[in-house]
Amino acid sequence: MLSPFTPVTTPSAMAEACSSACKVRSSGQALHVAVIGSGAAAMAAALQAVERGARVTLIERGTIGGTCVNVGCVPSKIMIRAAHLAHLRRHSPFDAGISAAEPTVRRGRLLAQQQARVDELRHTKYERILHGAPAIAVVRGTARFNDAHRLTVALEGGGQQAVAFDRCLVATGASAAVPPIPGLMGTPYWTSTEALVSPDIPPRLAVIGSSVVAVELAQAFARLGSRVTILARNKLFFREDPAIGEALTTAFREEGIVVLEQTRTEGIAHADGEFVLTTNHEPLRADRLLVATGRTPNTRQLDLDAAGVTLDAQGAIVVDDHMRTNVPSIYAAGDCTDQPQFVYVAAAAGTRAAINMHGGDAALDLNAMPAVVFTDPQVATVGRSESEAQQAGIETDSRTLTLEHVPRALANFDTRGFIKLVAEAGSGRLLGVQAVAPDAGELIQTAALALSAGMTVHDLADQLFPYLTMVEGLKLCAQTFTRDVRQLSCCAG
Repeated sequence: MLSPFTPVTTPSAMAEACSSACKVRSSGQALHVAVIGSGAAAMAAALQAVERGARVTLIERGTIGGTCVNVGCVPSKIMIRAAHLAHLRRHSPFDAGISAAEPTVRRGRLLAQQQARVDELRHTKYERILHGAPAIAVVRGTARFNDAHRLTVALEGGGQQAVAFDRCLVATGASAAVPPIPGLMGTPYWTSTEALVSPDIPPRLAVIGSSVVAVELAQAFARLGSRVTILARNKLFFREDPAIGEALTTAFREEGIVVLEQTRTEGIAHADGEFVLTTNHEPLRADRLLVATGRTPNTRQLDLDAAGVTLDAQGAIVVDDHMRTNVPSIYAAGDCTDQPQFVYVAAAAGTRAAINMHGGDAALDLNAMPAVVFTDPQVATVGRSESEAQQAGIETDSRTLTLEHVPRALANFDTRGFIKLVAEAGSGRLLGVQAVAPDAGELIQTAALALSAGMTVHDLADQLFPYLTMVEGLKLCAQTFTRDVRQLSCCAG
């Protein structure tokens, strides 16, 4: 591990970085930016740098497009949507009036449809754009640092290429973390990558993990026909407001998903096509095992110590809110950094990194960063939870509205979940929102905008919201700070 991180925020350091960029431009030569990676952060930075007159060398060791489009967001949301439709054909609140039937799941056809859309988006949003950008040279290979201004790329077809740069963005993403469970290595376990392209739906699936990827894929496989057991070392979403994990656990168990809390996997064996998991409780048998215990930054092969770049204890690149590392010529963005691992954060960070490489002053404000988990019901959050606000020394006032008080949920005959607003006591300033609800992801951006605007819950309560929408629940919850919404008519203002 290198020396402690010192952000490049001092006037002299900023002047050095800006002066160097200006010297390159004043000499009549374009700034040369090396970008390592080709995902959301890398592409956003490369395109922004080109707009500002730079020439870019983009280095990619694997598939163009990074995690999200290839093996993450896009294929997982397609699979989750297909599983949701299978579930609704089997069970819905309207079964009394619309006949239900067990669906036939043709996994091969679903997979072909999924991968065709992945290929289409990768080509349209990444490969075609790169092909049409003459200022971006794509180098296929694995990069490592020689120092703060030079890279060596081990080329995909053999040989090496030296790349000297004025500025460099590291945007190498992250990979599935694999815990050191005795017996795991050498077994045909899945990470999310293998699970998403599995040609079969296993009869029995064990899932180790309790956060986003674990719960999303667990429910999807269950709805497509697997008998799923989740092994959580603590509880589901134990780092969030406790009500979130409780609501999701209840919903899962109602669907027949087994959630084993406070369960440690102590050993794994695989024989004759079957996994046997030894735990601190009863042993568990499964046909397939999905390990979804987080993601590790892809920084190990970069030789970042040769450039003097600081990493944290997890191997993530430490950056400030301008995406600067402790080395003035090197920036980083996306999942390889210590910032939140969301594709929209990565893209925003990449854009700002490119601006700042050219002497700009673009900061990334994460105070109103929304997050969504695509389970059913969905989980969506923004800002601080009640405990986070209190730990920061802020006295809070909060309200929780269960969905039986939201007209849209009543009309849907689906009142699973809640909406919670956390406010500053006295002023009513909105601090955070947590929601577990169908389509919670569609309402959370309104909460994020309210948070960004510095609105109070009283401001939110006074806004006009369209009737019979789930987002109206934000207004109703805000009204509970001063009124009993049970005593209001359907669309009382």
